[in-house]
Amino acid sequence: MRQQDLEQLRKEVDGLNVKILDLINERTSLVKKIGKVKEKQGVNRYDPMREREMLNFLKEYNEGPLPNGILDEIFKGIFMSALEIQKDEEKNALLVSRKRKPEDTIVNVNGTKIGDGSQTFVFGPCAVESYEQVKAVAQSIKAKGLTMIRGGAYKPRTSPYDFQGLGLEGLKILRQVADEEGLQVVTEIVTPGHLEEALDYVDVVQIGARNMQNFELLKEAGMINKPVLLKRGMSATIDEFVKAAEYIIAKGNDQIILCERGIRTYETATRNTLDISAVPILKQETHLPVMVDVTHSTGRKDLLLPTAKAAIAVGADGVMAEVHPDPAVALSDAQQQMDIGEFDAFYEEIQRFMKNYATV
Repeated sequence: MRQQDLEQLRKEVDGLNVKILDLINERTSLVKKIGKVKEKQGVNRYDPMREREMLNFLKEYNEGPLPNGILDEIFKGIFMSALEIQKDEEKNALLVSRKRKPEDTIVNVNGTKIGDGSQTFVFGPCAVESYEQVKAVAQSIKAKGLTMIRGGAYKPRTSPYDFQGLGLEGLKILRQVADEEGLQVVTEIVTPGHLEEALDYVDVVQIGARNMQNFELLKEAGMINKPVLLKRGMSATIDEFVKAAEYIIAKGNDQIILCERGIRTYETATRNTLDISAVPILKQETHLPVMVDVTHSTGRKDLLLPTAKAAIAVGADGVMAEVHPDPAVALSDAQQQMDIGEFDAFYEEIQRFMKNYATV
């Protein structure tokens, strides 16, 4: 074969490549339209039966020389690529997506700004037990120049026989102490029914790990005029976590703080496994501020400081940890709460670390 003939054949192949590409793009556009129709109908976009029908039809139509096995691989790739494009477009269309809103969302908690580049710290007891207990912790928080206190009034516990919190009385204690010390209250609400009564007492509504996919609660939280701290579910993927936040923002509330608090894995050395890589991923894919709860992710006081440093180093907007005046007699999570002395040392070292880290 002459070189001229070879070049001609190559030109024909190039032309066919362009036609194939045009047809694949045309097919992708049609699949996207079908996907939108399915979305409106509430139907799953991926239909394996339909895929099998198309492949069987193509095999019957195929007269070679392309073998059916290779045909299978080629068209499965084409089918899946169209679905992946739809998934990417769906992700980018989310209201929490950074593609949708490139600039960072700054959550304003009565003057305390979260997500503005500074570090926010939220400390407090696991559960509200008494006025005296909360007061002691609040005074220590205020002495450090901090502005927020956390504490559980409603406690979703694994065992129904464990301390479930003081409920409304706990909210009243939190509010009273916070007002006396000039602090903002962060506390968990576990049911939509409790949300309305809690609004008079809290500044930030926390939705805990066990309620991350309580969709009715998420929707109700989306209709309030208060910031929401949303914790990642203990077995939730990052995508599921982001979609949970979308439930809130879709109802109109964009004042959302995401909180990585560890996920359940096969590891038993810690209470959960802190997914530190989730922080930069969430910061890249969403415009929402991201905090890290080092207490619930580790369940170990000896790991609070190194994991807090890791959170700050990886770009978290803040850190949460638990403090109790006398952890030995705490009604919940006694082994993982710092006492006041440990809290002082922890915060002093964190401040030293941030100062040194900023000069690196």
